[in-house]
Amino acid sequence: MPQTDVLIIGAGPTGLVLALWLTKLGIKVRIIDKTAEPGTTSRALAVQSRTLELYRQLDLADAVVAKGHQVPAVNLWVKGEPKAQISLAAMGSGLTPYPFLQIFPQDEHERLLIQRLGALGVAVERRTELIRFTEQENGVLARWRGPDGEEQDCDASYIVGCDGARSAVREAIGAGFPGGTYRQLFYVADVEASGAALNGQLHVDLDEADFVAVFPLAGEGRARLIGTVRDERAERADTLTFSDISNHAIGQMKVVIAKVNWFSTYHVHHRVTQHFRKGRAFLAGDAAHIHSPAGGQGMNTGIGDAINLAWKLAAVAAGRAPDSLLDSYEAERIGFARRLVATTDRAFSFATAEGRLADFVRTRVAPVVIPAAFAFEAVRRFAFRTVSQIMLNYREGPLSRGAAGSIHGGDRLPWAPIDGADNFASLNTMDWQVHVYGSANSALTAWCARQNVPLRAFAWRFEYERAGLARDALYLLRPDSYVALADTSGAPAVLDRYFADRRIRPGPPTTSA
Repeated sequence: MPQTDVLIIGAGPTGLVLALWLTKLGIKVRIIDKTAEPGTTSRALAVQSRTLELYRQLDLADAVVAKGHQVPAVNLWVKGEPKAQISLAAMGSGLTPYPFLQIFPQDEHERLLIQRLGALGVAVERRTELIRFTEQENGVLARWRGPDGEEQDCDASYIVGCDGARSAVREAIGAGFPGGTYRQLFYVADVEASGAALNGQLHVDLDEADFVAVFPLAGEGRARLIGTVRDERAERADTLTFSDISNHAIGQMKVVIAKVNWFSTYHVHHRVTQHFRKGRAFLAGDAAHIHSPAGGQGMNTGIGDAINLAWKLAAVAAGRAPDSLLDSYEAERIGFARRLVATTDRAFSFATAEGRLADFVRTRVAPVVIPAAFAFEAVRRFAFRTVSQIMLNYREGPLSRGAAGSIHGGDRLPWAPIDGADNFASLNTMDWQVHVYGSANSALTAWCARQNVPLRAFAWRFEYERAGLARDALYLLRPDSYVALADTSGAPAVLDRYFADRRIRPGPPTTSA
């Protein structure tokens, strides 16, 4: 019987990133998907700054930036004319190495992930569908149907459902999927076009309750049109064609279509499962939470799930942490998913509200108020931190302890490059490490050497204080680069207590090249 450490169901971005992380950490994985080939149409487009930061650990960030497109501005259209523009160019300057909105379509994204996974010797097993699984004392026994129709069993230590909104894993563990479905029918079209809205910027039409936006892609004249319909056309999703909706984009935003590469429709739900874990089974990505595409958060949140879970699975599988560490996955991720679903639901409801008052607010008030608000740096910074997910933290999680300066356990480490010294450079590795901004005392230095935990010391500069860091404090960083412990004393005893309380053994992981 085939055996593996982790069996991953679903080869979208969430499952592929989970497989990459685990493989890099020396954990044996198998990843299956019932589709015959990777998707050729995609809905997700945005790769947020926090995802790019985390992708440095997979050596993916540079490739995504090179292959994608940076959006310099958002334009709001009313009555066939651009009425307002919001510059994105400087919104995140100084906050992250990636202070921009990156467009990299999911289909291209998946191909890149599959290529990198293949280079590590792991292939997606296609046309392979999970039938059932049962939990046993030391693992799970899964049965699937392969491309030849034959059924096969697989013994795995853990199973992770990354298999989307209709997750077979979620159904099997009975986690539920409460929420609802938007009545609007969404569409996406990959086009080659020209016109004022094909200038490399993002364009959104505010005229009607039926939302439509033009998202730029890499390459001249390439774009994705994403929108909704709610009238009688929404009742015939199977027969809806591009010609049924094209007058909106063509008429309102003066888009001249040269070629439609593909067109698809879909319904969107707003749901969060009740549990991200049951025993040795886990849910991640759309299998755990699904919501409107407002803000470009969905794919990024799934990738965040995968990275949060991967290092914990690796630690437990390697015998460096107890099974209880895996409980922190749900504790850290489910609250964010619930808030995200609620927030994107409000944003989408505003954008598609019907009625004269809603039209007035959308077409008269929003084009004036939104640019005026973004004239204030505090508003721009807050908006960027929120959408880019660099503000996401695990302060209330069971792995977070202490505070030093304005940085708490559970926070993302602030980016503070000074004179060419990038404090994020060491975060390319997937290990526990300690940062000190100032001087590390001899006892801490000896502890890190003895425990084989990398110590990174940065000569003190006032810019670190401005970033929220405390002088000579220790910051223990988790393998996913979030701050686990912040302590002003810099004493190694606090590290001993931290690891002893959680029964975690730090040290370098076994990594694949």
